[in-house]
Amino acid sequence: MGVRWIKSKHSNAEGNCIEVATLVDGSVAMRNSRDPEGPALVYTPAELAAFLAGAKDGEFDHLVRGSRLL
Repeated sequence: MGVRWIKSKHSNAEGNCIEVATLVDGSVAMRNSRDPEGPALVYTPAELAAFLAGAKDGEFDHLVRGSRLL
């Protein structure tokens, strides 16, 4: 059985989004939704938690400055 890919409700019709899925070993896969047959990056739950904490703290806001996301 395959994994269940999900994407943010903030995704848009232009395909500017990623999808994530929990794998059977507990790791988290991430892929470009425009290329579902392409490669996926796989992270441990701890790695993803560290990234999300940084994102919530604004550590990566400079990467999208000037974007309509901010």
